[in-house]
Amino acid sequence: MTEAVPGFEETAFSYGGRAHPVYRAGSGPGVIVIHEMPGLHPGVTEFGQRLVDAGFTVYLPSLFGHPGRPFSGGQLTRSLASVCVSREFLILADRTTPATTWLRALATYAHTECGGPGVGAIGMCFTGGFALAMAVEPAVVAPVLSQPGLPIPLGARRRAALGLDPADLAAIRARTGQGLCLLGLRFSADKGSPAERFASLRSAFGEAFEGIEIDSSPGNAHGIPQRAHSVLTVDLVDEPGHPTRAALDRVIAFLSERLRP
Repeated sequence: MTEAVPGFEETAFSYGGRAHPVYRAGSGPGVIVIHEMPGLHPGVTEFGQRLVDAGFTVYLPSLFGHPGRPFSGGQLTRSLASVCVSREFLILADRTTPATTWLRALATYAHTECGGPGVGAIGMCFTGGFALAMAVEPAVVAPVLSQPGLPIPLGARRRAALGLDPADLAAIRARTGQGLCLLGLRFSADKGSPAERFASLRSAFGEAFEGIEIDSSPGNAHGIPQRAHSVLTVDLVDEPGHPTRAALDRVIAFLSERLRP
C-alpha cells in the first residue's frame, strides 16, 4: 500500500513509450477512474474507495499532478500549466487526445486481469471526455463522463464539441448500435461542462446516452451553488435524497448492470 493513496497498491503501467503510476485496490470487475484537475486528490481516491467497497477492482492512473495532495487553487494552476505544454494532452474540437491511447491499453490490461464482460471507465472534468474516447476499445463496456470539460468551451463550436476524431466517433456510434451504453453527469448551470455538449452526445448516440443534469440554477431546491462542477467529488453531498448522492448511486448501478453478467 502507499501513503499517497491509502488503501491502494502502487504499480506502474507502460505503453507506447508512455508510463504512469497506477494505484490498484479491490476485487471484482475492473473500473478505471481517471482523475480530474489538479490530480489524484483525496476526493477522487475516496470515490475510488467507494467503488472498491461496492465490489469492483479499481485502477487509479495518475496522469498529472501529485497523488494524495489536497485539492487547491495552487495545485490547479500548476497542473494546468504542465498539461498545456504536454503533447500527451493535445485537445482539439475534432481530434482525440493522444492520452487516450495509453488509457485504452490500460483498459485492455485491466480486462485481462479482472475478466468479465469488460471494464468501466470514468472520466472527470478535464478527463471527462477521455472515458468516451476509450470506448473505441472493445474492453470498455461502461463509460461514464462526469462533467466533461474538454475541449475548453470557448465559442459555440467548442461548447458542443466532443473532442473526438471522426473515425473514433463513428466507431463508438457503431458500438452503441450493438448495445454499448454511455452515462453522463453535469450540473445544469455549469459553464465548464456546457449543456451544448450533452446535446451533442444525445444527437450522436440517441437513447444509448443517459444524461443526468443536476439542477444548480438560482433558487434550486437543494441549494446547490451555480459554481458547482465536480459531481462525484468536490461538490458531492453524501446525504440520502440529495441529487448528487442519487447520481453517485446511479453510477454504481450502471457499472453493476454493465460489468456483472
